[in-house]
Amino acid sequence: MERREFLRRTSAAGAATLGAGTLAATAAGTRAAAAATPRTGPLRVDIVVFDGVEELDCVAPYEVFSAAAMHHANGVEVRYVTTGRPGLIRCGYGTGIQVKHRWAPRETDLIVVPGGGYTRRDGPGVWAEIDNDTLPRALAAAPREGLTISSLCTGAVLLSAAGLTRGRPCTTHHGAKAYLEEHGGLVKNARVVDDGDLVTAGGITSGLELALWLVKRELGADAATGVETMLEYEARGTVWQAS
Repeated sequence: MERREFLRRTSAAGAATLGAGTLAATAAGTRAAAAATPRTGPLRVDIVVFDGVEELDCVAPYEVFSAAAMHHANGVEVRYVTTGRPGLIRCGYGTGIQVKHRWAPRETDLIVVPGGGYTRRDGPGVWAEIDNDTLPRALAAAPREGLTISSLCTGAVLLSAAGLTRGRPCTTHHGAKAYLEEHGGLVKNARVVDDGDLVTAGGITSGLELALWLVKRELGADAATGVETMLEYEARGTVWQAS
């Protein structure tokens, strides 16, 4: 089977890749509401960034969602946001990102939480954000009907700190899977784990798969394959989807 089938399969076929899962009631409500109400405006995506964030973790999904705007009539609005003061964010390898927007979860449809700094306990990154507690508390307060919260790589550790992965199917970078499981996550061996209003993805490069899957889920397969062709990238790995 060609990898491109990852994007072309129906949601039902995607659910069968690793067998059945148990969908939380909140996730089921979100999916039912989405099915009943076709999107009329742009898909609004906020990627939350912080000092020490991995460059590819935040740039890859930003590019995929930005490109998706060219492949769907309703478009996509994607932006970087911060729970701190807007300004320069310094990434893990020194890249600077000028962030103009504040955290505003009620103004978006999809939140993406990247990772970074997992191996640097005393430096900037996920541990510093957990110690500060501002981002975990903001994430804990964010869930509402119509909002999907997603993460990639060690961004799932931030979701765990917020209590969002406890008892939920999820995944993360291979180096953090044991941590996620120890803190109550139901870790699945998949590239992307879709549990309705909570979607998580594996290691650093999986931000491409996360974003392509969400483009397919929210905007349709034509938009996703259009982006895939534009980027000359074929999505890889299994999508585990609850049923």
